[in-house]
Amino acid sequence: MKMGLYLPNFGCCGEAAVLAELAREAEDAGWDGVFVWDHLQVVEPTADPWIALTAMAIATSTIRLGTLVTPVPRRHIAKLAREVSTLDQLSSGRVVLGAGAGYSALPDYSAFGDTGTAAERAAKLDESLTVLDQLWSGNPVEHDGPHYQVKTDGFTPTVQRPRVPIWTAATKSAAKPLARAARWDGVICADAYSLEVEPDDLKVMVEKVKTARNLDTPLDVIRFGRTKNPKDTSVVEACALAGATWWMEYTFPHITDIEGTHKRVRQGPPRVA
Repeated sequence: MKMGLYLPNFGCCGEAAVLAELAREAEDAGWDGVFVWDHLQVVEPTADPWIALTAMAIATSTIRLGTLVTPVPRRHIAKLAREVSTLDQLSSGRVVLGAGAGYSALPDYSAFGDTGTAAERAAKLDESLTVLDQLWSGNPVEHDGPHYQVKTDGFTPTVQRPRVPIWTAATKSAAKPLARAARWDGVICADAYSLEVEPDDLKVMVEKVKTARNLDTPLDVIRFGRTKNPKDTSVVEACALAGATWWMEYTFPHITDIEGTHKRVRQGPPRVA
């Protein structure tokens, strides 16, 4: 089981330099990855996630980096493809794209004119992931769909092959998001009202995704949680038994301050036998 950190790109962690320092400390302390929220506006300061991840990539050499999650329907598809592929090259193949449909009730989604029902955003997400897969292949792309029309020469292929891993978000009762996760590389498991999924529910989600999956590649399963220190492992172990491949230790600005965040990062990940 791999151990990751999930940090906000706002509030006490809302500066690229702060996130880069935390990423360096995480690598030194033995964490396997550091992932950031992808918000445009929550509270100030707020850091652009891709610029922050660039600073984090420069400050580190081994850990995984990425977003959890990028609301892909609000992004310009070519810009997102370039941002991710450039970071993949800069980091020597350490980037992951966490993808979701977006939540229109959040101020940073609706404040800038982004629209669309949940069904429309989901359809746009599915099509966008297909386009990203094509753009990262290195081959010319001709795509004429309901949401995207693309005709371009091939982009430089990503370092990671066949492409940058794509993890998609799902909740336990969401059949279509679980089916979407089965088509890609990982499922980001979350409860509808909180980040943490109970181990029994996690097991059911994993079984549903694997049943629908028609790929030979391994499936990443991400479960969010909080531990007090590296010895606090009971829930971590239960989630590993339920099928999680990543424990994602999270913090919110209203839960702890920057000093507390640094302290937990430096303590290192849960020590699971």
